[in-house]
Amino acid sequence: MQFGRRSFLKMVPAAALAATGTGTVAGLWSSAARAAEPLRVGSILSVTGPAAFLGEDMKAGLELAVDEFNAAGGMGGRKIEWTYYDAESQTQKGITATRRLISQDKVEVILSGGNMSGIALAMAPITNAAKVPFISSEGALAIVTPVAERQYVFKSTVDDGDVLERIADYLDKKKIKKVALIADTSGFGQGAVGQMKIVGPKRGLDVMYESFAPSDTDMMPQLTRIRDAGAEAIICWTVTPAGVVFLKQAQQLGLDKKTLIHSYGFVSADYMKLAGDAANTLLLASLKLPVGDQLPDSDPLKAGILKLMKAYEARFKRPASIYAAESYDAALLAREALKKVGGDVSKLSQGMEQIKDFPGISGVFTFSPERHSGLSKQDIVLVNWRDGRFNLADYA
Repeated sequence: MQFGRRSFLKMVPAAALAATGTGTVAGLWSSAARAAEPLRVGSILSVTGPAAFLGEDMKAGLELAVDEFNAAGGMGGRKIEWTYYDAESQTQKGITATRRLISQDKVEVILSGGNMSGIALAMAPITNAAKVPFISSEGALAIVTPVAERQYVFKSTVDDGDVLERIADYLDKKKIKKVALIADTSGFGQGAVGQMKIVGPKRGLDVMYESFAPSDTDMMPQLTRIRDAGAEAIICWTVTPAGVVFLKQAQQLGLDKKTLIHSYGFVSADYMKLAGDAANTLLLASLKLPVGDQLPDSDPLKAGILKLMKAYEARFKRPASIYAAESYDAALLAREALKKVGGDVSKLSQGMEQIKDFPGISGVFTFSPERHSGLSKQDIVLVNWRDGRFNLADYA
């Protein structure tokens, strides 16, 4: 299990202590020492294994946030000491690392949960029991529900149900009712299945369901059944390379003439390049970052997105992704929550619940004691892949 630590400590000038009377030295030292203590922040990432392409971007987003915040004084007046562990895309390693962050590293807040919903789902009850605030940058709604059992757990991403509602809005425009959802068997994929069973009937959709393993290299049986059933639109839900297999085999069966939609977990330029011309007709439900420059100037996220994209590319020599934005937002939300409670990290969860209409990078966040997921379907757009980049296809 790989890990990293970056420490930033604010020192108290000796002259300030020498100048005080003996009766006040102890009190001043105690207060100054607390102010000098770093804020211990931990993260679980997967920078190796199948989810590594997400993990590297999430790690970069957190690195950028930590450095920017420390340059501006840290969080709550304390410089950040950041420790992360590589879960290697494995839930058990993510659990072990979470326990180590809490018991050995004594972190006060955890940002990001292994860039896989299954890992974050396993982390949530551990962090909640320890009363360590956890801001997940993973997707499944079950990470933060039921809220009564997740009082210290929050999410910096959209909910699957909201993404499916946004897709349903688009299908309504196109007068499409017969839909197939093909989802992988991970926590991310099956979370979407559970939400579609709520959204589909509510929106009058006739939905058939198929599944595949994240490591599958052949989906012809599932796609043949979908073709024979006459589905007008096919929604694929995965963050794995199997999504490329879906596109290529759908093209072989002529299904690319239907409406093909990938979820926000597949918004990756690398995947689009691997799919080649099989991605030509694809739509993706996405956060706004990949098309930030194409948003109307009135969009409340545009200025922040463009600023992050510029800083990220200057630092890492590659374009920012939605995954970098999600982890950056986790840090941004923690900082905002601490502002709400005067820097008292023991009240960070209360601060999170007070955040209203806060423009981050992924969307406009509003939390409450009843809702620990802060985004909505208004934060989702539909994009396509043309001319080597993502382009805005449906804004509202």
